Amino acid sequence: MDAQERSSLEAAGYTVVADVHDWLGLSKAESDFINLKLDLRHLVRFARERAGLTQAQAARRLKSSQSRISKIEGGDPSVSLDLLVSAALTLGATREEVALAIAGGGGSAARTGDAKPARRARTRAA
Repeated sequence: MDAQERSSLEAAGYTVVADVHDWLGLSKAESDFINLKLDLRHLVRFARERAGLTQAQAARRLKSSQSRISKIEGGDPSVSLDLLVSAALTLGATREEVALAIAGGGGSAARTGDAKPARRARTRAA
């Protein structure tokens, strides 16, 4: 948004905020926590795709369900940090990748474009 558009909106009585953090009135800790979970969910998906697994196959490795994997990757707020970390590690993420996600470094090579996930063949269950 340019300065003229911002001024125009403010003149019309609108409050313009810079980011979601300001809009929702989140503390820095709350905002950091949300970003941490988002980075970890990206890492889980990256690790799964890099391993060439479907969500159903990943679920079997985690002794869970496909719908739970979908919730993990979709950023569902009911997913705990320990589940995010254990899922990432179980699906092949390294401790360094997890540490990078926790440090706020973008979560994975998938976010920075450093690696490409393995392609998987699509099969239909009979």
